[in-house]
Amino acid sequence: MFLGVASPLVEVFLKDGVPRDVRTLAARGLATTDALDRLALLALLTSDPDPDVAALASATIDALPAHAVDDFFTRADPPAPLRAWFLARRGPAPAPPPTPGYEAPPPVPDAAASEGIHLSASSEADAGVEADDAILEGEFPDDEEEVHQLLTSLPVPEKIKLATLGRREQRAILVRDPNRIVASAVLASPKLTDTEVENFARMQNVSDEVLRIIGTSRNWTKNYTVVAALVKNPRTPTAVSLPLLMRLVERDIKGLSVDRNVPESVRIAARKQLAVMQSRKE
Repeated sequence: MFLGVASPLVEVFLKDGVPRDVRTLAARGLATTDALDRLALLALLTSDPDPDVAALASATIDALPAHAVDDFFTRADPPAPLRAWFLARRGPAPAPPPTPGYEAPPPVPDAAASEGIHLSASSEADAGVEADDAILEGEFPDDEEEVHQLLTSLPVPEKIKLATLGRREQRAILVRDPNRIVASAVLASPKLTDTEVENFARMQNVSDEVLRIIGTSRNWTKNYTVVAALVKNPRTPTAVSLPLLMRLVERDIKGLSVDRNVPESVRIAARKQLAVMQSRKE
């Protein structure tokens, strides 16, 4: 779907691999405080392959006041393809006569309003936008603790923006964010490297959702280092680690068979697999 919106965030969503939780957040209108990006993501997600996400995006669009949408497109001068998409979906609405000194409110999805996030950024969101723009442009403290405090103080939509578009140092912090949607957004970053994924797979202070996403990715599990790190990580869900165990070499399986840091089910499976390997040598 071509919407004419030249935005790094929209570009991320045009590619495969964005976690469902992140797409769901965007379908509720909560993935960004930028009005143009928000409307573009909503339009894009109406065609999401997940019917629940697509239905949610459609419902969010339907909740937008028609006059407010028309006013936004008039004032913001958005790309013609996006304007045409909304006109085709909702149909043109007659514009009310302008009132001197009156500025119509921007479109606000009901779901977004209920969580205190609006298409037109509030003063708190404005501060978050300025902060994350400064970070994206490299204007962030050298001290790691200061960077951590700055990132954790941002609103969720701005954390998601940095998780997908920020730097390696920011991803290393945000992948450990207690909000699993923020943490999962790191894995959707087009800048993410194999080395970072290997490090994430070893981390014991990330959510099990992050490890599950890594462990169920065909692309990342082609990397033996990632597979071994996941199986050895006691935080990895056993539903993920047990199938991956069968792909390990004998040396790693032998180590797992006596490793008391991993779940007992993984140790038992390692012992059984080790016995099978040794019997084949006889």
